[in-house]
Order: sequence, then structure tokens, then C-alpha cells
Amino acid sequence: MQTIPKWWIWYYWICQFSWNIYGLFVSQYGDVTDPMEVLGKEKKPLNKFVEDYFGYKHDFLGAVAGALVGFSVSFAFIFVLCIKVLNFRRR
Repeated sequence: MQTIPKWWIWYYWICQFSWNIYGLFVSQYGDVTDPMEVLGKEKKPLNKFVEDYFGYKHDFLGAVAGALVGFSVSFAFIFVLCIKVLNFRRR
């Protein structure tokens, strides 16, 4: 089920918040196999529902962790670089 328009996919992949949500859902519900009732119709395991409905795969958790660390390191590097280069104080 694709709910994001195709021209917004790039924003989804560069948005740190979407990686956080992906990581939270997958780490909390990706390995839960308790059955749940889906819309009153059928029972399916919770991890299967998360994978089918949202498209979140538990195997992708390592890449999510790497992306979040990468975002943090890149933002810190950009901050340090800007503090060093953009010196607005004149002597």
C-alpha cells in the first residue's frame, strides 16, 4: 500500500524523523508474533501486519541505525565546520 506520492519519496528518505519512526516501529513491533485482529476480519501476527501495512521490515533495522548515526555525525560535522568557517567577529 503506497500512500506517499512518488514525487515525495526523496523527502521521506532524507527526513531524519521518518528514520526515527521506522526504527521505533521495527524495534518495538518487528519481532512480536502475537496474533491481532485486523479490521475485524482476520487474525495475523503483529510483525506481519507492520510489514504489510507500513512496509517496515525488521531486517532493515541495521540500516536504520546506521542512517540515524550518519545523520547525527553529519549534522555535528556541519555544525563544527560552520562554527570554524563562519566567523562573523571582526578585529
